[in-house]
Amino acid sequence: QVQLVESGGGLVQAGGSLRLSCAASGNIFSINDMGWFRQAPGKQRELVAVIRRGDSTNYADSVKGRFTIARDNAKNTVYLQMNSLKPEDTAVYYCSMVAGGLWTYWGQGTQVTVSS
Repeated sequence: QVQLVESGGGLVQAGGSLRLSCAASGNIFSINDMGWFRQAPGKQRELVAVIRRGDSTNYADSVKGRFTIARDNAKNTVYLQMNSLKPEDTAVYYCSMVAGGLWTYWGQGTQVTVSS
């Protein structure tokens, strides 16, 4: 079993920055694709950024140029650096890990609130 624990959320003014962390522990045989999702009130969960085993990355159009996903394999940790934050970035952010080709493991979520 894999456990994912997010940290780093909080309240920030528009234009500010936050860095989210997601530490993975448990029965990890290899570093799989990992990603960050977010869910705003009344909206569906959306994929924000993904980093694959070869460290290639993809981003949602809404965060390109502002967010950066990175991983530290030695620490089994993935990060999401969020710059130039906007009120529309307000959401609960979730870390997830792929297993068996599916987004299988999920963290508990961390709240990010951006005030205008």
